[in-house]
Amino acid sequence: MDLSFLKNLSQAKVLVVGDVMVDRYWYGDTGRISPEAPVPVVKVNKLEDKAGGAANVAKNIAHLDGQVSLLGIIGDDEYGRTLNSLLTDENIASQLVVQKDHPTIAKMRIISRHQQVVRLDLEENFTQKHSQLLLDKLKNIINEYDFVVFSDYNKGSLSLIKEMISVAKTANKTVLVDPKSKDLSQYAGADYITPNLTEYSAAGGQVGSEEIIADSAREIIKSAKIGAMLLTRSEQGMSLITKDEKHDFAAQVLEVSDVTGAGDTVIATLSVMLAAGMPAKNSVEVANLAAGIVVGKLGAGTVSPEELGHKLSQYLVETGEHYQAPFDDVLQHIEFARQNGETIVFTNGCFDILHAGHVRYLAQAKAKGDRLVVGLNNDESIARLKGPERPINPLEERAMVISALGSVDWVIPFGKLENNDTPAKLIEQVKPDILIKGGDYTVEQIAGADFVLANGGKVEVLEFLNGCSTSNVIKKIQQF
Repeated sequence: MDLSFLKNLSQAKVLVVGDVMVDRYWYGDTGRISPEAPVPVVKVNKLEDKAGGAANVAKNIAHLDGQVSLLGIIGDDEYGRTLNSLLTDENIASQLVVQKDHPTIAKMRIISRHQQVVRLDLEENFTQKHSQLLLDKLKNIINEYDFVVFSDYNKGSLSLIKEMISVAKTANKTVLVDPKSKDLSQYAGADYITPNLTEYSAAGGQVGSEEIIADSAREIIKSAKIGAMLLTRSEQGMSLITKDEKHDFAAQVLEVSDVTGAGDTVIATLSVMLAAGMPAKNSVEVANLAAGIVVGKLGAGTVSPEELGHKLSQYLVETGEHYQAPFDDVLQHIEFARQNGETIVFTNGCFDILHAGHVRYLAQAKAKGDRLVVGLNNDESIARLKGPERPINPLEERAMVISALGSVDWVIPFGKLENNDTPAKLIEQVKPDILIKGGDYTVEQIAGADFVLANGGKVEVLEFLNGCSTSNVIKKIQQF
């Protein structure tokens, strides 16, 4: 598999069409039973809103650096305004149609000690009149995109999906559908559908031997006039089935934390990889890896290009290939992680010749939070700090080596200006929750510490491994 396709992710122009909603979460502790009824009393201490339904598919595409727009229906209400605000934060272009006579779909969950106490659904199914509004708008904007993903949550906004697919295919667009209807002929003309086993069986699909599954799936795609089926099979992985071939991919996760939103991640990743020019079989292979990453997270998570790069590098270890995200994209990826509630850790250094001390130090830094950002002195900065004979290894090579470590999520260079040999300005851009420095520094001596502390973060000093330093490595080499 060629990892160079990962550099083309931002070329993907995808329109997501479907049932959009707001997922609202109230978090709190439960300490007693209500005197009014035998139900727990949850003292709420946190409220969180997330883009849900088709909006979660769009979010997954945006987090993979794809250019994505979302077409759906919202009401002229608080939840509709909340969803539009969430889309802005997630770099998703809104094509939402506002209907004053219909509420925005919202699902509200009360969570206590990682357990869902109750879920409240505020929704009214959309009518064909509403679906016609989407169809009309689709006709006006279809030429702006290369791929169209239909995300059907059976809420009615896609009741005219057959006509919508016809519009997309007439415009020569690649169409992917996450189906909900038992009648898969509703999706005639689609290039790919992505049912799970339950949806496949409901549509008449037969299970049993691999041959039975393949034959049954082929009969379905032939009669429904669909190009190919990507059948997601939980712990059995995935199968890409066309009229001529069947490719199976084993599940790529060691421990499942939450399968919520895994189907959204699959179709989002598949669309982005196809749009980046990757062949279909390889695109499904990557989507399978993405699913393995996301089900290891709590809640409806997403996957970043860096996470995919790390996973692919392990998966293709024999090739020696490695993906390094473009430096300019990293700050946006960090912001996405922060929006997902992940703790951002920052450290910095030259890391000219990687040695055991560096590896242990970075592993300890990563253990302080969820994501580790490494600020890397550029070549000119190192020359000013260490002397004209340094660095031994140029920036691009140092960045590749550091980012290949399992403990490192992102690498960002700094030091372009003569008065900018500290990462203070970079720290203000990253806004880490925890700032880590190695050695015998005091907190007051650490660049950027005042900014982190002023913004409610932490600053910690870690000990270096004795006897390990780049200078010592260079001296030993020079002795030979």
